[in-house]
Amino acid sequence: MRVKIIRLFDFVPDKWMISFQYRIKTGRKIHWKNPQRYTEKLQWYKLNYRNPLMLTCADKQDVRDYVRGKGLGHILNEQYGCYNEVDDIDFDVLPREFVIKSTAGSGNNIIIKDKGSLDLEQVKATINTWMAQSGKSLGREWCYKSDRPRIIVEKFIGRDKNNDLPDYKFFCFNGKVYCLYTMINYTEDHSKGQLGFYDKNFCKMPCCRTDYPDIDVEIPKPENFEKMVEYAEILSEDFPHARIDFYNLDGNIIFGEITFYNASGYTSFRPDSFDFELGDQFKLP
Repeated sequence: MRVKIIRLFDFVPDKWMISFQYRIKTGRKIHWKNPQRYTEKLQWYKLNYRNPLMLTCADKQDVRDYVRGKGLGHILNEQYGCYNEVDDIDFDVLPREFVIKSTAGSGNNIIIKDKGSLDLEQVKATINTWMAQSGKSLGREWCYKSDRPRIIVEKFIGRDKNNDLPDYKFFCFNGKVYCLYTMINYTEDHSKGQLGFYDKNFCKMPCCRTDYPDIDVEIPKPENFEKMVEYAEILSEDFPHARIDFYNLDGNIIFGEITFYNASGYTSFRPDSFDFELGDQFKLP
């Protein structure tokens, strides 16, 4: 229903809609003429920065070519196929576990842990809903409008001993990692998740997002952490800002995605000064 309501306002100019959404989400007005906050600069980024490579990296299939072009093809997850239509997928040849994704949009994922109990008609209906999505990005994110969404099927990535899928999200500015965040206790139920920020040496930072509790336990530095930092800087070097995500299971690094507008720029931080701290790193072109 929320999506349908927002779609009614597709005719509203991007700057007006972004200003409205930012006010609703954060309770603040955007300082368009002199943005200082990270979240404000992300809104400027949406409206004004047009690097064609962003279109490639925003597409979950095309980004694989970008990663290979950077010499990092070995960290790509195994893919079983890329399809234009749901009826092109031969479910009989797929393994017991797999993941279905849309190449466009965010959150369009179906995790299949047991193909034998699959409700195939429901899955097809969900995929067709994805494929029918069109128009402006809900957050007016320039590079996430896709005129040719496709379906990809990938290998199911396992879980660690805590039944989590360790996911590390690196905030990079002009090709340099400044910080990252990770989450615990979230894989099966996001409402129970805890989120923590860490610096590029994996030391806990005294800040958090207001929509998740802070991580209050010590978590070990992941194996091959320095490699993740190296890879994040390679993949982000073409952009003023990008968030580079990796999974890491016992030192096995797997590429997740490249995101340009973290949470669409509608998050709040505690303390609020962290919004300005990140903003200081973000040098607008």
